[in-house]
Amino acid sequence: MNNVPELFGSLVFNDEAMRERLPKEVYRSLKNTIDSGSELDIDVANAVANAMKDWATEKGATHYTHWFQPMTGITAEKHDSFISPQGGGRVIMEFSGKELIKGEPDASSFPSGGLRATFEARGYTAWDPTSYAFIKDDSLCIPTAFCSYSGEVLDKKTPLLRSMERVGAAASRLLSLLGQPGARVLPTVGPEQEYFLIDRELYKKRPDLVITGRTLIGARPPKGQELDDHYFGAIRPRVMAFMEELNEELWKLGVYAKTEHNEVAPSQHELAPIFTTVNVATDQNQLTMEVMKKVAERHGLACLLHEKPFAGVNGSGKHDNWSLSTDKGENLFEPGASPSENRRFLLFLCAMICAVDKHQDLLRISVATASNDHRLGANEAPPAIVSMFLGEDLTAALEAIADGRHYSPVSAGRMETGVGVLPDFPKDSTDRNRTSPFAFTGNKFEFRMLGSSLSIAGPNIVLNTIMADELELISERLERVSGFDGFDDEVTSIVRDTVRGHGRIVFNGNNYSPEWTREAKRRGLLELRSTADALPLFESDENISLFTRHGIFTEAEIRSRCELLLDGYRKVINIEALTLTDMVNRDILPAVWAYCKELCDGVKAKTDAGIGAPDDPEAALARKLSGLAKSLVEKQGALDGALLGAKDAESTAAAAARYTHDKIFSAMQEVRAVADELETVTSSKYWPYPTYSQLLYSV
Repeated sequence: MNNVPELFGSLVFNDEAMRERLPKEVYRSLKNTIDSGSELDIDVANAVANAMKDWATEKGATHYTHWFQPMTGITAEKHDSFISPQGGGRVIMEFSGKELIKGEPDASSFPSGGLRATFEARGYTAWDPTSYAFIKDDSLCIPTAFCSYSGEVLDKKTPLLRSMERVGAAASRLLSLLGQPGARVLPTVGPEQEYFLIDRELYKKRPDLVITGRTLIGARPPKGQELDDHYFGAIRPRVMAFMEELNEELWKLGVYAKTEHNEVAPSQHELAPIFTTVNVATDQNQLTMEVMKKVAERHGLACLLHEKPFAGVNGSGKHDNWSLSTDKGENLFEPGASPSENRRFLLFLCAMICAVDKHQDLLRISVATASNDHRLGANEAPPAIVSMFLGEDLTAALEAIADGRHYSPVSAGRMETGVGVLPDFPKDSTDRNRTSPFAFTGNKFEFRMLGSSLSIAGPNIVLNTIMADELELISERLERVSGFDGFDDEVTSIVRDTVRGHGRIVFNGNNYSPEWTREAKRRGLLELRSTADALPLFESDENISLFTRHGIFTEAEIRSRCELLLDGYRKVINIEALTLTDMVNRDILPAVWAYCKELCDGVKAKTDAGIGAPDDPEAALARKLSGLAKSLVEKQGALDGALLGAKDAESTAAAAARYTHDKIFSAMQEVRAVADELETVTSSKYWPYPTYSQLLYSV
């Protein structure tokens, strides 16, 4: 591998490239735009565009594209070359400030939830200078926002940037009251990405994986993850080769790829980056998922980002490690040596506790997808009930403040190994809780409910917005008091009100236990088991008020997104049901019948030879296969009926989603149960698809 410091960011028009190529005045003006949000002068834009073009063409780029993130959850791009006619059949390479700042893709073909009609085609992309341009596939990619001709937001970046501004302003307001005026605050995140790698040739033989991203049928293998021998195990050479190239490609793109390891399930792995601002982290995570798939293909592998590609083993999540930091590098969730005496930490912590408790529904909604429903609550990921882990020490400190008691933290002591050659070291004050949906992990919050394929934009829009709302409420309370003593008393009062009014959201125990489900219900916490349960709450009066009050979405944009997400849920399951139907009718039933015929022919031949008997194993197996095949035909018929009945249930998007969950998805589970049993008794010579054993242990 090349020298990593030289390689890193080599395909990014980053700050170093801008300083090197832009005139000083242009650079200063652009930095002011990035830091303060001031309007970009067209002369500055022209200079930046020309420098960008020169830099990109020197690296082999021939085209540019406004790279944006529509509401489909993936990225979009339309490529234009740099060529400009010069007469005489000649061209030069040009790129103007106008082309940099604004593009015009078709806005009618992207899903909008009813915001746009098919004939309303005009849309705009607008350059986001806070996220660096980069080169991908010989094109200069310019991160942009995407909106319609009439101004409706059609992407994930615009509301994310709005939410970052709101939480930054709210945090700065509170810091001013705490004696830190003028501090600029940005939300930061480090998204851990889980994924599966399987052999590509086997992948192509599974129509369910190719079309839907998950196996719709598949019996459990003799060995799954029960021996815990894959987690943090030695990385196999083929996977290591993939990881090495993946790192190189991501480092070129300025992605802070840091940690890699085997995950719990066979063939499952994880990549974790270093923290950066939420906007950049969102762009880079989208890039990471795209690069993972491309690099895997070059190694004869398929990268699966579905939340549950295989039943019976752990699915894949994406842990969103969120915090707030000042432009001076201060982490506002750093407890310090004495958390119970750290007013800044206590106030920001209380804001987060209140936000999570008040907006459990939004946090659940932000991770609600058809694919993530397979994972949440499956004793491998957090349950669908939102709660917070703070640890015993921090919880006790808050309760002591609320009760007016002095708190003396218990020293965690040192870890003594009992082996002379091994060093003793200080223990952390609290353990980690990997079952918690929203865990405080020292100086950040780990939101663990995100699915592997999800864009992190949605969850972070919610986190930024609900935190901004609570920080403003705290600032309003503090602004009404006067004097040092009054201020301190109000801080104590805020902690007390938080513990007494929202302490129910804190749970430090085992979130997987059935006892917690009952306790959560007693506490009045929401349990939204499926996407069909969660999404309709998005357009509640409270949520519309929250987002419109902070200028994140208009009411129309909220309702359109709700409609879009519900419709997407219905379509995903419908595609899965049709794929399963095709697999059953065209491959599984013919294979079973062929094997059954072979058995029956053998039984007949033995009987004709006078050596057969009614209780022969072949006859018993043939009867079992015939009975299961009959059951599969019946279950498939029920699924066909559920699919046909869907049109009658489509009065609203919410009704269609509910019907899809209760009838179609439920019928699919019935079909799968029989198909999976058939796999276990059908000869491998006849079974039409690679099995779990082959898929999970082929790399």
